[in-house]
Amino acid sequence: MDILWLDDEDMKKVLTMDKVMDAVKEAFKEHGLKNVRMPPKIYLNLNEFNGDIRAMPAYIPSLKTAGVKIVNAHPDNPKKNLPTVMAVVILNDPTTGAPYSIMNGTLLTDMRTGAAGGLAARYLAREDSAVIGMIGSGRQARTQLMGLSEIMGIEMVKVASKSRESCVKFKEEMKELICGDIVITTVKEACDCDILVTTTPVTAPIIKAEWVKLGTHINAIGADARGKEELDPLLLKKSKIVVDDKAQAFHSGEINVPLEKGIITEKDIYGELGEIIAGLKPGRENDSEITIFDSTGLAIQDIATANLAYSLAKSKGLGMSIPYNPLS
Repeated sequence: MDILWLDDEDMKKVLTMDKVMDAVKEAFKEHGLKNVRMPPKIYLNLNEFNGDIRAMPAYIPSLKTAGVKIVNAHPDNPKKNLPTVMAVVILNDPTTGAPYSIMNGTLLTDMRTGAAGGLAARYLAREDSAVIGMIGSGRQARTQLMGLSEIMGIEMVKVASKSRESCVKFKEEMKELICGDIVITTVKEACDCDILVTTTPVTAPIIKAEWVKLGTHINAIGADARGKEELDPLLLKKSKIVVDDKAQAFHSGEINVPLEKGIITEKDIYGELGEIIAGLKPGRENDSEITIFDSTGLAIQDIATANLAYSLAKSKGLGMSIPYNPLS
């Protein structure tokens, strides 16, 4: 029995945002219809190193595949040549449990997160949205913009980050993606937009409620662990909040701190993105709503995207087959 290994170069050859968005959309739909099995992600805290390691398993019956992603988050990685996030995904045959593919999951993680942001905006942002505000200018910001560019015409991107150098690099790398301008600005000015994207690792709010105008949609991406929050809790109080998964979001999403403090309750959560995609609940209902998508990152996104990568790699003859004998 062989296991197909896909490295970073293989993943770059098969993962495009349009295809990843299609795969992630179906995964969210199945999640909304309660047709997947996905326990909340498990965290191994490494506080002394300002990091953690996470295990994210899922089974998607419609794809006939199961698997797990192992991923870290080290915002201040001491080895500067290594990214904040690195991941490996293992796919298993659900019938036998046998592994049949192992792949580099770092690009996959960025792409599936960007795909989720694009999908959220498709269902929750105003149809006339054209100006994007981005708080954070790292890898996640890049794929968020890629996802948004798939669903709308972008006239302007306002980007703010703690490092102007990072913003300059972001502008240079992303200017070919959109027809409009990319402007480096302040956090407050970036909030004057149609769609606001936050991709920071902060543990205290940096977006004030009064900076966000009616009709704005927000993709809150950065808060993916207990204690993290990017948005003023008062902003949550006056917004329609959509999460990717309630069980995860209650403990590790943008809403985790306000929930723990009693500022909001579980009743303040409108629903899950999968419910909207599946047609069980409406998305945006008027142009004055402030909508928030609280993204914690789901294992079903990883497994659906990994399944896509595996299928495309097999059809293109990519990857390296590794002999595997479970009895040895």
